[in-house]
Amino acid sequence: MAKKKAYAKAGVDIDLGNKVKATLPQLLASTHRKEVLGKVGGFGGLFALDTKKYKQPVLVSSVDGVGTKLKLAFAMGKHDTVGQDLVNHCVNDIAVLGAEPLFFLDYIGTGKLEPKVFQELIKGFAKACAENNCSLIGGETAQMPGFYQPGEYDVSGTVVGVVEKSRMLDGKTIRPGDLVLGIESSGLHTNGYSLARKILFEELDLDPRSRVPELKNTLGAELLKVHISYGPVVQALLKTYNRPGKPLAVKGLAHITGGGFVDNIPRVLPTNCNVVIRKGTWPVLPIFTLIGDKGAVPEDEMYQVFNMGIGMTVVVAAEKADAVLATIKAHKLKAWTIGEVTRGKGEVLVQ
Repeated sequence: MAKKKAYAKAGVDIDLGNKVKATLPQLLASTHRKEVLGKVGGFGGLFALDTKKYKQPVLVSSVDGVGTKLKLAFAMGKHDTVGQDLVNHCVNDIAVLGAEPLFFLDYIGTGKLEPKVFQELIKGFAKACAENNCSLIGGETAQMPGFYQPGEYDVSGTVVGVVEKSRMLDGKTIRPGDLVLGIESSGLHTNGYSLARKILFEELDLDPRSRVPELKNTLGAELLKVHISYGPVVQALLKTYNRPGKPLAVKGLAHITGGGFVDNIPRVLPTNCNVVIRKGTWPVLPIFTLIGDKGAVPEDEMYQVFNMGIGMTVVVAAEKADAVLATIKAHKLKAWTIGEVTRGKGEVLVQ
C-alpha cells in the first residue's frame, strides 16, 4: 500500500482531487458551445465571442451564491438541485438586462472533498447550463480542512453573457399606464432561507423530512425546489416583442430575489414612476402562508423578504400585455397581471 502523502494527512488530498476532476469532460459535454476553445482544466477558460453577430456587443456578468439553502442540501444529502439553483439565479440576474448567457464558472470550497457530492454538484451545474445554452468552461475546487464544518461546503458562480447595446433593457421607456406581469416561482428559490429555517426548524421544531399536509410534500423537498430559470422565456419575449426599429413592448424586468418586490423592482424604474403591486392577483404559494402565519411575520415584511410566488416581473406596454402573457404561458410558465405603473418617485407599493 502506498504511503499516504503529507498533504493528504493534513487533510488536502491532491490525488483524489485530480481523480474526481478527471470525470469533468464527460459531465460537461452537454454544455459545450462552438465558441469554447481549449479544454477544461487550464488556468483560464477560453471563449471566442462571435462579434460579427453584434453591432455593439456588451458583456454582462454576475456572481452569486446559494446562501443558507445549502443547509437543506446538507440535511437531505441531495446536492444536484443547489447546483441548478446557482446557475439559474445567475442567468436570471443578467436576463433582466436582456443578456444571453455565454459561459459559467463555479467555485466549490469544502473541508474534505467528497467525490459523490462533487459529482452531484457538477451534474446540477451542467444540467442547468445545458438548459440555458450556457457553457460550463471552468471553475475552482478548494479543499480547506478546518475551515468548514464536517460534511459542509460553499458554492458560488459567475456567469458572463452578451447583449446588443441598442437592445439592452434599462427601464428608461417605462411610463405610467404600463402594466406589471408576474411569472411564477417554484418556491423560495434562493432567498429568505435564514428566516424560513428559524421559523420552521427552530420555532416550530419541524424536521426537513417532516411531511406538512398543506404542502403535500416533505418540508425538505419543498425547500429544495429548483430556482426557475427565466432566461429562455426572456429571450423569446425580446425576440418577439422588442424588434429593432419598433417601440419596446417589454420595457423592464426585475428578478425577485432578496429584498422581494420592494427592493428589486425599483432597480428598473425611472425616478418619476412608482409600481403598485396588487395582492390577490396571483395565488401565493402555501409555503409562504405557512411561514407567515406560523412565524407571525408581518405581511409587509413577507413581501420584502420573499418572492411570494413571483420570481420575475415584466413591465410591458398595456396594449401588449395579453400577448406577452400568452407567450410566457406557451413556455409552460404561469403568469398574471399583478400591478401597474403610476406616477411617483421610484417606489413599489404592495396593496
